[in-house]
Amino acid sequence: MKSQQLRKVAPELDALRLGSGWSIEDLEKPQIIVESSYGHSHPGSAHLNRLVEEADKGVSDGGGKAANYYVTDICDGEAQGHDGMNYSLVSRDIMAAMMEIHVKATPFDAGVFITSCDKSVPAHLMAIARLNMPAVFVPGGIMKAGPGLLTLEQIGKYNAQFVRKEITEEQLILYKKDACPDCGACSFMGTASTMQVMAEALGIAMPGSALIPTHIRSLKDMTRRAGARAVALATEQLLPSEIMTPEAFENVIMVHAAIAGSSNSLLHLPAIAHELGIHLPPELFDEIHRKIPFLLNICPSGFWPGEYFWYAGGVPAIMEEIKEFLHLHVRTVTGKTVGKNLEVMRQTGFYEGTRKYLNALGVKVSDIIKPLEEPIRPQGAIAILKGNLAPEGAVVKHAAVSTKLMQVTLRARVFDNEETALEAVLHKNIQPGEAVFIQYEGPKGNGMPEMFYTTEAIASDPELIETIALITDGRFSGATRGPAIGHVSPEACEGGPIALVEEGDLIHIDIPARKLEITGIQGIPKTPEEIEAVLRVRRKNWIKPNPPYTQGILSVYTKNSVSPIKGGYMESKD
Repeated sequence: MKSQQLRKVAPELDALRLGSGWSIEDLEKPQIIVESSYGHSHPGSAHLNRLVEEADKGVSDGGGKAANYYVTDICDGEAQGHDGMNYSLVSRDIMAAMMEIHVKATPFDAGVFITSCDKSVPAHLMAIARLNMPAVFVPGGIMKAGPGLLTLEQIGKYNAQFVRKEITEEQLILYKKDACPDCGACSFMGTASTMQVMAEALGIAMPGSALIPTHIRSLKDMTRRAGARAVALATEQLLPSEIMTPEAFENVIMVHAAIAGSSNSLLHLPAIAHELGIHLPPELFDEIHRKIPFLLNICPSGFWPGEYFWYAGGVPAIMEEIKEFLHLHVRTVTGKTVGKNLEVMRQTGFYEGTRKYLNALGVKVSDIIKPLEEPIRPQGAIAILKGNLAPEGAVVKHAAVSTKLMQVTLRARVFDNEETALEAVLHKNIQPGEAVFIQYEGPKGNGMPEMFYTTEAIASDPELIETIALITDGRFSGATRGPAIGHVSPEACEGGPIALVEEGDLIHIDIPARKLEITGIQGIPKTPEEIEAVLRVRRKNWIKPNPPYTQGILSVYTKNSVSPIKGGYMESKD
């Protein structure tokens, strides 16, 4: 094993580990790094040391020695509403880099990677892919819903209602107190929950491990088994590159379609695949979402809170429903194939174990996971739009869009930051029939922050949610509802057409035809040739803005990030 080989060339290694509390016997064992995002940063990480302890026990059970390392993540919820959100996406890449440093600087034979949330799950998966060391990912679980099935993503709606004087401050405070009753990922199918599901569907997490409610003993038991499995992986030398294959990524996208997963997955999955030399074009997401139906009735696109997904059988149950489409022969971290894992789950009582919780609530499995022949929608939730406004593509979660906005022409209202756009929405300065543009929010602009408060302000306004659209080169929260089109590429800071849109331009959205186009100037329809001529003039007069960050990590990120539609990851420059 690698650790034993390096002990021979680094004699100080033994002494230093003995000084850290290791025994002589420990030095001879497979050495397993246990990475987690534990910290008091938010509920998704505050509980993880309890899982680290279980992983350590599992490593010991398997005959290995665990070493605990930490890279604490930040919380998108706590970063909302201020410039802290600009640091969110780059934190993914920096976390992955720190885990790379941990493993490359010190010899380990395998790893257990434990985390829960929006950027930390893709960061851990990027690190696993980049290191290509035997590893198992452990999803950190999900919190319970609050009273009345309250979940955190509803706070944005209630805050907008408070600003418009529709509810009292006392009501808002009560909602805040009840929204996060315990630790884990927020209890809806946002980015955190989606990425836990993606990790399991990818085969790098144990079957049935995604979104286990943190108050249930099963989460600790699964983590202990994962620790033991990591030791076995060190012996077997089953590498992530043998698990996270192109066909495995296709399986992931199929599951993503079936659960109406977060649009942020279209940033994270390509970034993870990139670490393995695999290209996931946006067209692949669109193609798969066209053929896989939307089955999962979990908020924000459905009704029930996120914990109910695991109660209904979780990822294995979703995979069973779409089994005829999946690549069942691909290998997973168990050493078995996807098809064999599903067979084992049926035979070992997994579904009986999860569904007893659902039965106690008086809810049926079919209330949560619809059968393939009776889907919520016949297609998945995501569409990739293209046209003269988004030559490389743009992302829309059409499952959350009103049917009235599927094919529509709107007048452009243009803003170069979210703050002014949000004020316009909240104070009724946006009218039905308008398209709100927020420019210069892509990776090279401001680090690609979420436009969560603006989307919530729109979604909570019954007049606007079915009559306007929000279009940006930024991104959206996994909790986003309503008419939101993001990841527009090329981004404004690179001189993409979104930078050239002006007040009064006519914007045509045709989601069934996958079109996003400028079709008129100052309210007057024009031919495509006329539009292109106008854009040429505007492009000639366009002035590239000065970099918003000239020092610190955002200076590095905005210089080196790729476009939103490619994943927004940093690439090395020659």
